Amino acid sequence: MDTTIAGNDEGNLTRSFDGLRVLDFSTTIAGPHCTRMLADTGAEVIKIEPAEGETMRTRPPVRNNCSTAFGQLNVGKRSLVLDLKSPEGVEAVRRLIATADVLVENFRPGVMRRLRLDYASVHHINPKLIFCSISGYGQTGPSAELPAYAPVIHAASGYEMAHVAHQPGRSRPDYCGIYHADVLTGVYAFGAISAALYQRSASGKGQHIDVSMMESMLTLTLNEVQAAQFDVKPPQRPMFGPIETTDGYVMVAIASEKTFQNLMQVIGRPEWVSDPRFARYSDRRDNWASLMDGVEAWSRAIGTQACLAALNEYGVPSSAYRTVREALADPQLAHRGGLAEVEDGGGTFRVLNLPFRMSGAKVAAARRMSTLGEHTLSYLKEIGLSEEQIADFVGQRPKTAQG
Repeated sequence: MDTTIAGNDEGNLTRSFDGLRVLDFSTTIAGPHCTRMLADTGAEVIKIEPAEGETMRTRPPVRNNCSTAFGQLNVGKRSLVLDLKSPEGVEAVRRLIATADVLVENFRPGVMRRLRLDYASVHHINPKLIFCSISGYGQTGPSAELPAYAPVIHAASGYEMAHVAHQPGRSRPDYCGIYHADVLTGVYAFGAISAALYQRSASGKGQHIDVSMMESMLTLTLNEVQAAQFDVKPPQRPMFGPIETTDGYVMVAIASEKTFQNLMQVIGRPEWVSDPRFARYSDRRDNWASLMDGVEAWSRAIGTQACLAALNEYGVPSSAYRTVREALADPQLAHRGGLAEVEDGGGTFRVLNLPFRMSGAKVAAARRMSTLGEHTLSYLKEIGLSEEQIADFVGQRPKTAQG
């Protein structure tokens, strides 16, 4: 069955969350990633920003004042400019809440309460509202109000030190350049919202969802969480790591006995299958350095492509270490429709589509970015403001509504 995005675009216009309205107060990455997933699956996502726009609008690459980093996270959303520090802005939000199915925010705990827009203050307006709060440590508890960004959460969760523990001879943690916590937490928020919507279909009631970035990161250390509770001998070397070739590096994953046996055939060491140093899984862990030295003695004599061809012939899971640019050029990604072209005020650029396909629903990014405040006037009219009230709505509203 052809379940690529291209195939679904041809004959299936159904989207899983068609008719769902989401108010998006989130900024930076975690919350916007969650709501982008909701938009791609059909929800009407209304992104609420101040007049100057949220901070990600300035992140490079920027062309003609349009950030593609912001676009990756926010394509497909409608744009509404409101001043949440003004009584009029708060009242407009409360009117919108009455029409919404989901609200997503990732302010520091306490911010929405001070605005009188927290779950306790608004759930009576719309008892069916699913209110999702994303924060570093959760909404309550001794760490709840601590400031938190992804690199801080990586350190606080033990993730970075768990990674270092697999690097022999190292004690200093790595620098952080990729924000795993933000993306992972956004995905958990999307899953929690989906579960709450399913529950609401039976109960008719909304609820408050509290998503913690630190707990999300801990889920990446499943083995380490167990090892931390018991006295376990640490491995002598990480199970998976690069092997060097004449022109690069290759990752080989020895994940089963068959994989190990086939790899020994590839490198010309079939006798190592019964070698006491490597015959059993526990033996291989204790002698991992010697095993990998033997593998690299083979791989260092050939190029990356020859290495991969030999490994693939014997069914040994492997890949070259690629750059992101190289990965984006993979024909497999093109086959699955993994990238979508988006248009904004700076031209066109490509964004990632969601990594899942559905045989009965369309899952795809929108084709253009909304301009800042593009939908402000239409939503102010929808909630009942007159032309005169809109003109007086914190002065600059009609101007920003023109983008």
